[in-house]
Amino acid sequence: MTVLAAPPAPARTAATPLVTLSGVAKAFSTGTVALAGLDLAIGRHEFVSLLGPSGCGKSTALRLIAGLARPSRGRIELDAAATSGEIGFVFQDPTLLPWATVFDNVWLPLRLKGRGRREVADEVMAVLATVGLERFAKAYPRELSGGMRMRVSIARALVTRPKLLLMDEPFAALDEITRFKLNNDLLDLWQSQSWTVVFVTHSVYESVYLSQRIVLMAARPGRVVADIAIPAPYPRDEAFRTSEPYNRLCRQVSAELHRAIGE
Repeated sequence: MTVLAAPPAPARTAATPLVTLSGVAKAFSTGTVALAGLDLAIGRHEFVSLLGPSGCGKSTALRLIAGLARPSRGRIELDAAATSGEIGFVFQDPTLLPWATVFDNVWLPLRLKGRGRREVADEVMAVLATVGLERFAKAYPRELSGGMRMRVSIARALVTRPKLLLMDEPFAALDEITRFKLNNDLLDLWQSQSWTVVFVTHSVYESVYLSQRIVLMAARPGRVVADIAIPAPYPRDEAFRTSEPYNRLCRQVSAELHRAIGE
């Protein structure tokens, strides 16, 4: 596995990682081996992207961390700060209830915990304000743009106040301008909150822009082949996106990705 220059604080070698995967494998009943020998440690308040070709097990790894599936072998350890339901998951498809308002879609995870509408009204409106949608609380998904629907999905994940936010290609279906805007919004939220973010993407450019670390995965079966630091400081903006350091990092990561695909 290739490991490139260490990132700036917060240090990736934190005394107690928030998430640790040790020798994790996942095989399905069809005989497909999605992951084998996956070792990964993610520290508190890190922004880590999982990057790799289709079929390399990125989404499977995310689902295992979330507890939505169980590993066939190996061990996944979550620090106490990431247990007790303090994990948010944002899928590629916003999966909103079309018959429910924006407010009710965001309320859903709290409602499933038995919390009433009046009880959580302030919490729901606060998280909608966080993603810039407080004026759309009474709107329905069909009345929103694709980017706005994704913001609702993010708000629904945030309303439970997660310590760990897992994001599975959330912006892949959006146009480039909307995607850039949501990238910036996500970084602003991450910097102002106490989350750890694990972000799955196919985009070299997106991963370099967002991340402190890029964990590069290869298929046949899925495994980590490189752990690449992105030492550029935050906040990042359009000046960074058009800078030579950004382009150089993109070239470096792209070269590693091509090497991984060939393995």
